[in-house]
Amino acid sequence: MSVIPNGLNSLNGGNEPSAGMGKVTVPELLQRKTLAADSANNKKITCLTAYDYAMGWLVDEAGVDVVLVGDSLGMVMLGYESTLPVTLEEMLHHTKAVRRGVRRALLVADMPYGTYQAELGDALRNAMRFVKEAGAEAVKIEGGERRLELIAKMTEAEIPVMGHVGLTPQSVNAMGGYRVQGKTAAAAAQLLRDARSVEAAGAFAIVLEGIPRELAAEITRTVRIPTIGIGAGPDCDGQILVLHDVLGLTFQEAPKFARRYANVGEAISQAVREYCEDVQGGTFPSDEESYHAPGSVKARKVVPVGR
Repeated sequence: MSVIPNGLNSLNGGNEPSAGMGKVTVPELLQRKTLAADSANNKKITCLTAYDYAMGWLVDEAGVDVVLVGDSLGMVMLGYESTLPVTLEEMLHHTKAVRRGVRRALLVADMPYGTYQAELGDALRNAMRFVKEAGAEAVKIEGGERRLELIAKMTEAEIPVMGHVGLTPQSVNAMGGYRVQGKTAAAAAQLLRDARSVEAAGAFAIVLEGIPRELAAEITRTVRIPTIGIGAGPDCDGQILVLHDVLGLTFQEAPKFARRYANVGEAISQAVREYCEDVQGGTFPSDEESYHAPGSVKARKVVPVGR
């Protein structure tokens, strides 16, 4: 008797994918790459980050294909200046929360800096924790050729891997800042080798970040796995953005490639300002929003328990 459906339901709180929308899987994403050659069947892959239950639920319900619990949570959720301080335990904690909200999308977790750059055995054990403890269906690691052996070992251990080349935030110190990569012929050739190495090692997809559109298009044509762009132009097989940039919930200037679709931050600030005004002005709570003593006229009304 198969235990896969029940196991999936336990991770997702017993919820099934939205009606008419099948569960997104690694094989299905690979198939999309195969079909991409036929423009009539070229269905771009949509990806967004999420860091908690509520946001995981909302982006999943909206139909996003891949939800990434990114180590960007260090900056947008925890207030760090970079992704480097993020710990394994913090990533596991947030991945578990997102897992409870995601039903249809493929759930991918970033492996934070220091959890896979040293010993191969430690890296494998850390990746397994994301799958066993947090319910991730894949992990993402940064780096190209130098990650070949690690990616191969992870896929051998049945852990799907999403690669990440170009501007890799965990290498910010080595790169001298958040700079566009692959601008010279030599740098572009190296990124093409990196992408091919990630594919050869067994990764099922690769994030291309902060590279020229033309280079991203060439990599996309060259490799047989889906490319997911972020600041890499429109020619990739899919796109990913940080959800907080999309919603206007960041406090710094957003990067050039991050299109804002809503200003939720301003909506929150306005709601809180109105709440403070109502409390200070004595208009909240109103009599209708208050409970009343037994026997009073108001108490005779039927009021739902707990409301």
